[in-house]
Amino acid sequence: MSEKGYRVEHDSMGELKVPADALWGAQTQRAVQNFPISGLAMPRAFIRALGLIKASAATVNQGLGVLDAKRAKTIEAAALEVAEGRHDRHFPIDVFQTGSGTSTNMNANEVIAHLASAKGEPVHPNDHVNMGQSSNDVIPTAIHVSAALEVKEKLLPALKHLAETIEAKSRETAKVIKTGRTHLMDAMPVSLGQELSGWAAQVRNGIARVEAAGPRLNALAQGGTAVGTGINAHPEFGKRIAAELGKRTGIPFKTSDNYFESLSSQDAAVELSGQLKTVAVSLMKIANDLRWMNSGPLAGLGEIALPALQPGSSIMPGKVNPVIPEATAMAAAHVIGNDMAVTVAGQSGNFQLNVMLPVIAHNLLESILLLANVSRALADSAIKGFSVNPERLQEALDKNPILITALNAVIGYEKGAAIAKKAYKERLPILDVAKEMTDLSEARLKELLDPAELTKGGIKE
Repeated sequence: MSEKGYRVEHDSMGELKVPADALWGAQTQRAVQNFPISGLAMPRAFIRALGLIKASAATVNQGLGVLDAKRAKTIEAAALEVAEGRHDRHFPIDVFQTGSGTSTNMNANEVIAHLASAKGEPVHPNDHVNMGQSSNDVIPTAIHVSAALEVKEKLLPALKHLAETIEAKSRETAKVIKTGRTHLMDAMPVSLGQELSGWAAQVRNGIARVEAAGPRLNALAQGGTAVGTGINAHPEFGKRIAAELGKRTGIPFKTSDNYFESLSSQDAAVELSGQLKTVAVSLMKIANDLRWMNSGPLAGLGEIALPALQPGSSIMPGKVNPVIPEATAMAAAHVIGNDMAVTVAGQSGNFQLNVMLPVIAHNLLESILLLANVSRALADSAIKGFSVNPERLQEALDKNPILITALNAVIGYEKGAAIAKKAYKERLPILDVAKEMTDLSEARLKELLDPAELTKGGIKE
């Protein structure tokens, strides 16, 4: 870039060349130069939260009488443009930066000050946009606000949609009886509806787990400033900004009961990440069940057929793969990995400040987005449209010697074992072997070995 492509900005460390069309200033430029690490910028949801925080801070500071109305209004307007995503390209700093996230906080301050100054009276990034704030309370607050918004707007609706889709399919397949499996081996029969009800319960429990993290997530560090004492902030600032953010988002934010905890630790983020990991484990279980049930269609189980979405091989014509369950499993694995990083980062609270805040923000928000998107894909492109292969299910039921378990109370375990072994060895239907080796009539055996009745549990006498 030529000299004409730059302008000169300055900060407390001196002058620095900044791209002429950049809305940021010297501190952002230093961070761009210092951290050419991953090419990953802070997530959109995080920048949205920063904009909402800066807009709310301007409103609160005006209400407290410490910021003049003209500057407050221009800061608020500029910050809301940032929140809306109109200036995302001006937030270039890498995720792997200073552990407090100071670079990203100053990036927001500089962009908002630049935009606000263009509307009238000069606005200073530190003195005005950052008034009553520190990176040390802004960034933890932005983590909580962004995660709470993404959970409310994306994750919970997606998980509820997935649960409802599974429940609808469970009702649809309530009378479809299949061979149950434990240890991947034939076991007593279940209905497909019962099997799916277990999946739905996993997802519903995941929703409850994520919601349970809400009270801690909704407690904000804002007002603690540098070390938790609230230095340079009005005594009412913390409570008022929590209330203002609540108005803007519809989430019941409150000021933290203890700023020292909120600045020095990230336990609420670690808690939520752990719940996201549990949801990921549930989705991987469901995805793998679908893959097994869909396997084949000739040499595998072939119990169901997932919707055919794309060719499955570049060399084998006609092959179709379970692509959505595979994508789900990969997303789940990534979320599990993200949680490990968040766990390690959560331990990095040294004295009055956690110093791995940006990577916590990135991983937490990425996990929320992955789970939200893959839940909808799993619901709409796999579970909703799969078809059942009743002939394959019936064939397996007819040959399942484990059905003899239903006769334990009538003929005893030892006799049942002998019948099962003979049926396995000679590949005969269990009914035929039981007729041969017991005194029970065919009608009575059919009654006792009815797979549909066996899904209801209880003792058969």
